[in-house]
Amino acid sequence: MFRRLIVLASTALITSALAGCGNTDSWVEAHASDGWPAQYGNAANSSYTALAGAEALKLEWSRSVKGELGASVALGSGQYLGVNAQTRAGCSLMVWEVDNNGRQRWCTRLWQGGELASPLFDGFDNLYIGQPGAMLSFPPTQWIRWRKPVIGMPTTARILEPGHLLVVTHLGQVLLFDAHRGSVIGTPLDLVAGVNPTDAQRGLSDCRLGRPRCPVAAAPAFASGSSMVVLSVWQPNTPANVLVGLKYRSDRNPMLTQAWTSDAVKAGVIASPVASADGSTIYVNGRDQKLWALNAADGEPKWSTPLDFLPQTPPSVSPDGLIIVGGGPGAKLVAIRDGGDRGEVAWSRDNVEPLTTSSQAGENVAYTVVKDGDDGQALLVFDPTDGRTVNSYPLPEAEGYPVGVSIAHDGRVVAATSAGQVYGFAPE
Repeated sequence: MFRRLIVLASTALITSALAGCGNTDSWVEAHASDGWPAQYGNAANSSYTALAGAEALKLEWSRSVKGELGASVALGSGQYLGVNAQTRAGCSLMVWEVDNNGRQRWCTRLWQGGELASPLFDGFDNLYIGQPGAMLSFPPTQWIRWRKPVIGMPTTARILEPGHLLVVTHLGQVLLFDAHRGSVIGTPLDLVAGVNPTDAQRGLSDCRLGRPRCPVAAAPAFASGSSMVVLSVWQPNTPANVLVGLKYRSDRNPMLTQAWTSDAVKAGVIASPVASADGSTIYVNGRDQKLWALNAADGEPKWSTPLDFLPQTPPSVSPDGLIIVGGGPGAKLVAIRDGGDRGEVAWSRDNVEPLTTSSQAGENVAYTVVKDGDDGQALLVFDPTDGRTVNSYPLPEAEGYPVGVSIAHDGRVVAATSAGQVYGFAPE
């Protein structure tokens, strides 16, 4: 009898303990890496990290992918670097060790044509990348975790909340995946009518310049504060692309529904949209050489600010509303402060030509690649509060055009060019 009482009491204690623990599965759900998860950093495309960036750097290594690049590198929570190249033969998707002179950890070959999308790292260094007609995920080794068919070429993927992977293809298919299993959650959305689902490469050549045959030429932005996914869509036989807002509700089925369409930017938009830190505002480059701010809830314009150049890349946005205008040939280094109902120029520099989106690291440091002399390129370190140059580092034998600057969780900085050259800098 005494032994039976002990067993019953022990069982009750175990049951009580388990009930108190609850479900602890959430910690294993995929979330964005602590580094630079994908092109333009976080899911908002803000090109901002709270990490205080290093003012002084040293070039640790440089190496070539032996091909071409169309997007910046992704950086994981550990020391892995992911790069999606276009190569004539051999490997195209590569994972290197950013703290070990760019030593290659593994590589594999993808179906070519998807160079404008960067890899995405989650917090466990699993990698997500698309190729024409398919979405794939890899573990920290090169063996495929899962591979699923899609209609078109996936743009850079984003994690909306733990476990939910957003994929938007260049032909306008929108899918939510269970990031671990690779299963589609709910029903996909098709934003463009009349698409041939068997021709995954239709219009891909138009994507680089954002032309009409590529309906979705740039990756979406996720405004987490308002649970809105925003992307540009060029519908057939229309004069310009428009912005589309998709409402995300994880507690409903379907989780993604179309909330609004905005043609406020009459000339159309170029490059990816960017969401503010509070999720209330979307910033985007207009083809009319203006920077536009729109209400994330309904797509209505808040303000626009004229520029005398057309940025080819998205702006970067800090949590306090400092916007550094995107880069490209003929661009100027310009910062704009969001005043709520207007955009006010905070400072402007005419003596440097930024060629990429500026990547902000904390309040006092930002990085961009600028034109250096007649044919060269340099990594510029500057203070985003006033635009003054802090440091400048030439990129040896840089060719092509720069595709972006990524910032690691340990302060390392990685720049890359379209000619496939990758440069790894460390804090000095």
